[in-house]
Amino acid sequence: MTMTITELRRILVECAGGEDLAELGGDIAAVEFEELGYDSLALIETAARIQRDFGVTIPEEQLVEVKTPQELVDIVNAQLQDVA
Repeated sequence: MTMTITELRRILVECAGGEDLAELGGDIAAVEFEELGYDSLALIETAARIQRDFGVTIPEEQLVEVKTPQELVDIVNAQLQDVA
């Protein structure tokens, strides 16, 4: 099992209240969360959803260092690989 940018996009939209945000269209992998309109609180909610959906816990001190969706996907996939 691995996480993709598409799956992360779905989680981000759900955490934003289910609105299909225009900022999340296209290639968001290298766009900083701040530019996408996601603050630290939104990322904490996203991390909780990732934990529920993927069984991966992202430590808060690591989460605050994450700048882009690709970095978050890489962290999740590294943890998923460690479990496998």
